[in-house]
Amino acid sequence: MKERGKEILLFENQNVEFKQEYVPDIRKEVMGFVNAEGGTIFVGVRKDGAVLGVADPDGVMLQIVNSLKDALVPDVMPFVKVNTVEMEGKIVVEIDVTTGTNRPYYLREKGLKPSGVYVRKGSSTQPMTEEGIREMILQNSRRSFELCRSMNQNLTFETFENEMKRRSIEIGPSQMKTLKLLGEDGLYTNLALLLSEQCETTTKVALFQGTDKEIFRDRREFSGSILKQLEEVYQFINLANKTKATFYGLDRTDFRDYPEEALREALLNSIVHRDYSFSGSNLVNIYENRIEFVSLGGLVPGLELQSIFLGVSQSRNPNLAAIFYRMRLIESYGTGIGKIERAYKNYQSQPEFETAKGVFRVTLPNRNEECDGKIQSNNSMEIEDSLNEQKNLILQYASKKGSITRKEVENLIGSGTTKAFRLIKELCEENLLERVGKGRLSTYILK
Repeated sequence: MKERGKEILLFENQNVEFKQEYVPDIRKEVMGFVNAEGGTIFVGVRKDGAVLGVADPDGVMLQIVNSLKDALVPDVMPFVKVNTVEMEGKIVVEIDVTTGTNRPYYLREKGLKPSGVYVRKGSSTQPMTEEGIREMILQNSRRSFELCRSMNQNLTFETFENEMKRRSIEIGPSQMKTLKLLGEDGLYTNLALLLSEQCETTTKVALFQGTDKEIFRDRREFSGSILKQLEEVYQFINLANKTKATFYGLDRTDFRDYPEEALREALLNSIVHRDYSFSGSNLVNIYENRIEFVSLGGLVPGLELQSIFLGVSQSRNPNLAAIFYRMRLIESYGTGIGKIERAYKNYQSQPEFETAKGVFRVTLPNRNEECDGKIQSNNSMEIEDSLNEQKNLILQYASKKGSITRKEVENLIGSGTTKAFRLIKELCEENLLERVGKGRLSTYILK
């Protein structure tokens, strides 16, 4: 038992806290110190510094130790010493706390959220903000985002486990640790969060009419495990990937708007290589003449766009990429962009890869729209005559039937959606047609 003098306990401050008696909330004070610069809590001292002592010091110490072991995670005990000291002839319990090396520490029952994480500020212990919690995780982990401790520890893995089982890949506690879903402290990482049903990142898909964002045809937001999002987003895009039939004599050839391999690789790239420390959604924008895949984070620091075309590959999420590789969703690192380019090898319109601060975008052109847009003539007068003839057909149909829709224009002139929409727009601008209704319900009548 040590002896402490009252002269050093005049008042509470950044590193000193008084408790008249043991109360369960003492664990918050310990957490506040271990998440900050450490400090000392004296049980048996009143707020004004008067020493009261404790009647059963051994019982109080046992209560404190059991409370800290049960309530705080990760294990805080390596940074806490509980002793008794004598002050003014009375026995006081001293809880000496040093700064923890695995911060933030939090209340098991509350989790990594403001109601469960406290830090010492001045002479009081205060809850941390969500932003503060994230910053502390990153500052103290010195690791990539995917290996940092997840703020949500109540995770389920039904989709992930089913996908691994379908591929005959064993998954249990030891494999979870090997794959980095469990950290060294036995807690779930952000990588685990991404693969769980509780994944906070979503994917938003928007389907537009025409070549700009003026008219929505459909929009969806996909959530859950990123494996579930990957499957559902691909199925949605696949439905929008129309097929055009081409005839050579009696032989018919079906030709899809977008190469399936290019769609697959662009989608995988947007999920595997994005920066998940950003809270925004993955974005897929589908227009009549192109599809855009937008992911947050841009290029990995130190790389330029040209580096990718030279074959250099540096994954932002190597452990996520390793899992996708094990699941045979990707073949090897750095091959995706090459596959996309090869899928468009024989076409005039080529995929575009763009980067700006915090953003990376892949744009795939619609191969069939490119074909529709080509009028096989070198004579500008013939092109103009052909367009005028098509416009006249549209006006005649609208006059006879009373109205015309975009789909009817496509069937009438045998074109794709982009060209049909362009001709209708020009006729409206020439005050020959007038739009009635909005979106997919739009019809066009003679003015």
